[in-house]
Amino acid sequence: MKSEMEQDLFKVLVTEEQLKRRIAELGGALYERFAGKNPLFLGVLKGSFVFMADLVRACQLKSDVEFIAVSSYENATVSSGRVHINHDIQQDISGRHLIIVEDILDSGNTLAFLKDYFLTKGAASITIVTLLDKPARRTKAVTADLVGFTVPDEFVVGYGLDYAQAYRNIPYIGVLKPEVYAGQ
Repeated sequence: MKSEMEQDLFKVLVTEEQLKRRIAELGGALYERFAGKNPLFLGVLKGSFVFMADLVRACQLKSDVEFIAVSSYENATVSSGRVHINHDIQQDISGRHLIIVEDILDSGNTLAFLKDYFLTKGAASITIVTLLDKPARRTKAVTADLVGFTVPDEFVVGYGLDYAQAYRNIPYIGVLKPEVYAGQ
């Protein structure tokens, strides 16, 4: 029997097993890049929290964790293009190696903004890791250094990704039925 949330999904795009396997690979790649460097993992709230928790465990690095809350979607299905910081980080990042962890690289507005923002604050390096990459929607010239999965131009939810703050707790990536968000 499907749950209430699962009934709103058109299909499963990335399974739980595929997520586990790919995150282990990403963790290994980060370990190789940052062993001995004490990087700062910077999660972009709210969508990255599930992915980031699993990624930090997968890479087994001595590291710090911080979060920043930004918004550009305002409960819509398309980015407004304006990025607002709702909660900034609490520590000095000058000279630090930052690993920005994002749930999805879509328009690129948020990550372009954050990359510029943290470079002006003196980050030694910035590595962008995104669970999902949706190049069809890109409006800014931003690429991720590490990508979990490239996805088609469909509205995806689950594993931290939401629509109007719902569906984050689905343990896989699914495609939302268009009628669920029709009128946005």
